[in-house]
Amino acid sequence: MAAMTTVPSYTPSLWVRVCHALPRLDLTMQMRDNIFVPDSWEYQQTLLVLSSLSAIALVLSLLVVLSFLIHYCCCHRGDRSEGSEEEEEDEDGSTGHGYGGRKGRGICCVTWVAVAAVTLCCVAIGVGFYGNSEANDGMYQLTSSLLTANYTLASIDLLISDTITGLQLSISGPLTTMEELFTGSKPFLVSTRNCRRLSENVINLLSSLSLARSSADGGLGNDSSSGSPIAALTPVPPSVAPTMVPAGIMPNPFSPGWAANTLMVNEDYRWLSYVLLLLLDLIVCLFILLGLAKQARWLLILMTVLAWLALFLSWGSLGLETATVVALSDFCSDPNTFVLNSTHFNSGTSSDVLDYYLTCSRRMNSPFQQLLTQSQRALSNIHTHLSSLDRNALPQFPKAEKSLREVQQILNSTEGNFHQLVALLNCRGLNKDYIDSLKGLCYDGMEGLLYLSLYSFLSALAFTAILCSLPGAWRSFPSDSEEYEDSDSESEDPFTSHQARRQTSTGSQRGAMPPFYNYPGAGWTPPFSSAPPLPTPNVSSNGNPGYESLPLTDRQSPPPSYSPSMLTGYGGSQSHPNPAHSRNLYSR
Repeated sequence: MAAMTTVPSYTPSLWVRVCHALPRLDLTMQMRDNIFVPDSWEYQQTLLVLSSLSAIALVLSLLVVLSFLIHYCCCHRGDRSEGSEEEEEDEDGSTGHGYGGRKGRGICCVTWVAVAAVTLCCVAIGVGFYGNSEANDGMYQLTSSLLTANYTLASIDLLISDTITGLQLSISGPLTTMEELFTGSKPFLVSTRNCRRLSENVINLLSSLSLARSSADGGLGNDSSSGSPIAALTPVPPSVAPTMVPAGIMPNPFSPGWAANTLMVNEDYRWLSYVLLLLLDLIVCLFILLGLAKQARWLLILMTVLAWLALFLSWGSLGLETATVVALSDFCSDPNTFVLNSTHFNSGTSSDVLDYYLTCSRRMNSPFQQLLTQSQRALSNIHTHLSSLDRNALPQFPKAEKSLREVQQILNSTEGNFHQLVALLNCRGLNKDYIDSLKGLCYDGMEGLLYLSLYSFLSALAFTAILCSLPGAWRSFPSDSEEYEDSDSESEDPFTSHQARRQTSTGSQRGAMPPFYNYPGAGWTPPFSSAPPLPTPNVSSNGNPGYESLPLTDRQSPPPSYSPSMLTGYGGSQSHPNPAHSRNLYSR
């Protein structure tokens, strides 16, 4: 009795109680009970109403995005000319960083909105991965517990079948032979017939102990005709336990193996679907940032289409998750009541047996206690009769030794199987599997679904913000003419400062400055007159011309230096310029 105190128990979690307390409305907007009855149309209506809230949220998101599109497309169309003039004025007053005007402020605003939305999307993706993992862990614990329970039930049926088969073999074989040998001795014949009668009684008692006779008849009944000796069952891991009912239509007597196989297949598809959805959201968010950074219109168009798809998928998954969370909370709030009242579970099994294994209370006696006690007494009486025959009959009938040894061997194997059967029929093993399955479904599974619901909600908000900010990003992108001007400006010297470019452009509007080597003398023309003119240099403190304040691209190579004799010889035919002035002008 002390061991019964260690039986684990299940208590609904806080999230289960909160979700179970939510009000339920049907399609006629009438309040309904929150009792888990999945086959009822009224209960299905309440789930449809709850899941339709995500459809309402989707419509609101579409209206918000549509209002932003109307705002950017219609309200700013008449302001483009005024905006261009203001942008030119703002660019004249900027400091050269490129973000001083209204256009620059718009780009910054759109960038920060996009970054905030993508950050929210990344947070939602992280929450989604965690929730998907938690839900998968809960389903794995549920399927493992179901497989363990299926193995226990299959072991019970196998032990019963082996015991019944062994006793039937002893009745039809060795005991019949012993009756023929003991025909002349009435006491020995009576003992042999008592063994036959007790064996038949044990067979009748064990036949009523099977918990899943339909599955045992289909999967284990073929072994009844085998003549091999009965051996004790060797346990195998639950993962390789036989599944009595193939996957398909739900069997009328509930099979944990069928439920485990069905849940594993569905869970694989669910887990893979959420992983693909999370990867889609991550790709869309990252490539939207890349499109804004590169100002690639084609990439932004493609990601906009995928963002619309992700928005619809997010709200749709939120509706399914909401209905699943509510239904699961209703089941987890009182699972024993649903199992006891469900026809799928109590078909072929009495409510007393189900209640015994679901609760496993110390105050409840096993419903098989009387049958097991009677079977144990019958096997003990058989063993007593065989011991008496072994002591008294073998000295007089040595030919009966072989048949007696076969009956004793079958009896020993039957007693071993019977002890294992008594241990497996105890409620602690199956109740532990039941509690573990509830914890996996109602703790980890419920937590995972709540995190997945949070992921769907956050991702839907993030994609709504992204779709609202993309028109502003599209409007802030440079046009074709601006791209052409930017390409011309990029062909200039990258080392030229913004101020020097403005001075150069201002000087070009006022007129070109005369080259510094023009000499207003008597018609003298400098050599290499085809060279481009140079801007006027600044004179340093030591009298030498300086070029420090000029940009690199505006500096031309100075003309070569000439000696006085070369200037005299070359300029002799050109009006004889002043040699001293030439030396002062060209010498370094």
